[in-house]
Amino acid sequence: MTAVDGLPPLGTGLGTAQREFADQLRTLFRRLELPVAEFAARCGLDPAELADYLGGVRVPPREFVGTLLDAVHDGGVEPAARERLCRARMAALRTARPIGRAVCQLEDQLHAAEREIRQTREQAAGAERALAELEARGGDGVEDGGPERAVRPAAHAELAELAELAVRAREQSARAGARRTLLRRQLALLERQQGTTAAPPAPTGAADGDGPPPKILLVDDRPENLVVLEALLGPHGHQLVPATSGPEALRALMEPDGYAAILLDVQMPGMDGYETAAHIRSRARTRDIPIVFVTAIGSEPDHAVRAYAAGAADFLPKPVDPWAVRAKVASFVELHRARGAGPERPAPAPAG
Repeated sequence: MTAVDGLPPLGTGLGTAQREFADQLRTLFRRLELPVAEFAARCGLDPAELADYLGGVRVPPREFVGTLLDAVHDGGVEPAARERLCRARMAALRTARPIGRAVCQLEDQLHAAEREIRQTREQAAGAERALAELEARGGDGVEDGGPERAVRPAAHAELAELAELAVRAREQSARAGARRTLLRRQLALLERQQGTTAAPPAPTGAADGDGPPPKILLVDDRPENLVVLEALLGPHGHQLVPATSGPEALRALMEPDGYAAILLDVQMPGMDGYETAAHIRSRARTRDIPIVFVTAIGSEPDHAVRAYAAGAADFLPKPVDPWAVRAKVASFVELHRARGAGPERPAPAPAG
């Protein structure tokens, strides 16, 4: 069924925020004066998928919103207009199906990773410029006498400090880039599930005749939290290995073959998540297994920074969102299988 103006009709049962966002998209799209099928082809979308976006049935990814704005305004859209539409999209996501909350959560993490990439690249570039200027001057100060001027010890120290700062910033930028790639993969998994009630598909080796199913180590000192994670992940065929303490987790990793990821609680008595992660990272056979911190404090920026510095590949704030948990685990399982992970080749995690 098509509306009088050529657009698909609005979906039934839309919330206020969803309807308002869909109305804004439709207003923009009308200015293109293009058939839905033609613009879908330009964007590489299925016409039915675009119809769902315009009808409010699905909230489109932010990349589509940017593409539509650029097409309407020929790339010259005002930042304020773009921001208004992005805010309307986030409001629609928060009130959409439960999957919308998971999308918001992952997009917040994606924005943080992109912000970190920009900041660390700027830090590295600034340090490298200062280093080049200092080297061009022969150091911060030089000893007088003779054509060969000796660099003072203080200048040597500054040169070394600038060089180290540039290297650290580049490494941090690379780790943030790896997280950005991972989060985009997770968002793609969620995007494929919008408009459905099914959970994101979690590939398993057993289902595909690809050997035993991947193992997921679940570490939490509270049994009820382990029950929740097992209920969410169990139906997807993963081999779940529960542990209620850091030492128990390390014992489970004495035979580390086949682990696709470790979901690790931070706040545990005795050996906490950070210390447990440090032990895991110190072992040659386990250091590359991706660690996902699952914690009530993980959503705070300083704790997120500490988690990544401790070697986490990802994190999940509590209370856990079912869609986000499944999407994150599915992404690590995909990477584990794509890389042909075996006894000596576990799926890699960003270096800490």
